[in-house]
Amino acid sequence: MTAQSEDINPSLRELYEAKATAEIAQAERLLPGVDIVASSGNSLARTMLVKGQKGPAEESGDAALSGEDGVAARKVLEALGMDPQDVFAILSRPVTDPDLDLVAQRVRGLIEAVDPIIVIALDDQAAVDLAAAFTLEGLAFGMPETVFGRTLLAVDGLEASLGDESHKRKVWKQFRTIVSG
Repeated sequence: MTAQSEDINPSLRELYEAKATAEIAQAERLLPGVDIVASSGNSLARTMLVKGQKGPAEESGDAALSGEDGVAARKVLEALGMDPQDVFAILSRPVTDPDLDLVAQRVRGLIEAVDPIIVIALDDQAAVDLAAAFTLEGLAFGMPETVFGRTLLAVDGLEASLGDESHKRKVWKQFRTIVSG
């Protein structure tokens, strides 16, 4: 039985949530000086979305992926047959000029705490940080990779694609690889 099972005993689910919440807090403490909501969502999510740096929504004080890119990502997940509410979202670099080793440790800590089945890097910086979290040489856009039982995927700039139809089609094609192969 995993913490993500729908039929999990409510008391056990509470225990898993408390454990995940404590581990999330521990991972968040790795990067000092974060003054925004750098991670949010279901602490037992099956899907984790990773964004590199703050965008307009986060700059204005909203939580990670609470802007148009978060809305778009959840629409994509729904179109792929995934639960758009079963998501934990993070900014991998919530501070300016962070220590990249600490970024990798934090990203890995958050992934281990939430224990998602799928982790999707939404831009090039997030892809670098996700690869570093698992000491991979890199993640190719649109090429899912299974690591320690998780599927990792990088897409080439979800937020940047929102105003560009050809880029949006390219990113959509990359997202589709998570269910097709």
